[in-house]
Amino acid sequence: MHQPVRFSVLAALAAADEAEFSFVRDTVEVSDSVLSKQVTVLEEAGYVRVRKGAVGRRPRTWLALTADGRAAFAQHLAVLREIAGEQVAGQQVAADG
Repeated sequence: MHQPVRFSVLAALAAADEAEFSFVRDTVEVSDSVLSKQVTVLEEAGYVRVRKGAVGRRPRTWLALTADGRAAFAQHLAVLREIAGEQVAGQQVAADG
């Protein structure tokens, strides 16, 4: 999750129950192959579920966060917010000092 593309994929998926592969690809601004590799890593970690199907005759792939993926992403965001809060507080102390 710490890798920027993986973090971006999780962030894109956190806002929806499920998203089409092409939507995530365009949102994260990576190629199909880069997204595919990162989704495989996230799927193996148990963070992302991949569902394949078709719309008409066109194959489609949908991605969704698992419960573990949502929990891990929320925890990661909480830690980042805590770190950012400490940084802001430290800057205010330095400015006031």
